[in-house]
Amino acid sequence: MLTRTFSYTDVYKSYKDKNVVILGASGFIGRWLARALSKIGANIFLFVRDKHAAKRIFDQFGVSGVVFELNLVDDAESLINIFKKISPDVVFNLAGYGVNPSQRDQNLAYTINADLVSIVCKAMATAKGDNWVGQDIVHVGSALEYGKDSSDLSESIACVPTTLYGESKLLGTKRLAMSCEQYGLKGVTVRLFSVYGPGEHNSRLLPSLLNLAKNQSLPLTEGQQKRDFTYVEDVVEGLLRIGVINKSEAVNNDRVINLATGQLNSVRSFVEIAASILTIDFKNLKFGEIPVRKEEMQHLPVTNALLKQQTGWVPSLSIAEGIGRCVKFLN
Repeated sequence: MLTRTFSYTDVYKSYKDKNVVILGASGFIGRWLARALSKIGANIFLFVRDKHAAKRIFDQFGVSGVVFELNLVDDAESLINIFKKISPDVVFNLAGYGVNPSQRDQNLAYTINADLVSIVCKAMATAKGDNWVGQDIVHVGSALEYGKDSSDLSESIACVPTTLYGESKLLGTKRLAMSCEQYGLKGVTVRLFSVYGPGEHNSRLLPSLLNLAKNQSLPLTEGQQKRDFTYVEDVVEGLLRIGVINKSEAVNNDRVINLATGQLNSVRSFVEIAASILTIDFKNLKFGEIPVRKEEMQHLPVTNALLKQQTGWVPSLSIAEGIGRCVKFLN
């Protein structure tokens, strides 16, 4: 298959004046996607759990759109009815449960990460617009769907997740594929890896460094585990590029694309780069004081050949560039 090549300007133009739904719009990645689409001039419809909390986020990130406060778990019928009124051209589903360590409710995990996907597909089947040539649904998946496989993570390998989040997200991926076949929809699951940038939960690595007071120490693992670190704006660009893939070009049988740089860096390297930029004294970085989490993945570089084949693009921002952008945004 020939590589598709779109300039970012072409991608932006594709979304102008289109009806775009973002589920989980006030979340870490959702707010950045909403920010980009606001700049483009898309008609965006933002689904959130808490309208007042979302307003503060949207004001900070320059987001403008129609906000719906909706409990996606308990009010599926309302979601379907709203879709019928707005006739979305494309839906970006970033709603999820289980990323944060405190989120361990099994019923909620499967309801939000899997059942909701089926509901969104059903809603789109009855309400989608007719002037869009790209994907109907872009659903965000997770690297944890793969499990602890040590091979290069291509989309074709067998997934054996070992966490509640990974298992429920994998079921969501399967539900998307089945529902797209059932309803004749264009849909794709975009698997993300170690995304970082402004808006991350405070418990994560970069916010811990950003919030470190002068002369305060930070307990860390040895930092030898390697990850594919991708800056959030690169992730958003990837989602937008994947969204314009035409229906005549099948992604693959499982409807999955990895969105990753294809480069591994150790956690220690990430921390040291960030510390240099943030002028943190290295003696305050206490490597080896805490154990590595059981769910940490160990694998070869992530395969992003399909992403490049379908979009003609892969994420390219270095860790230093990404952290630099983060600092600039927050200041």
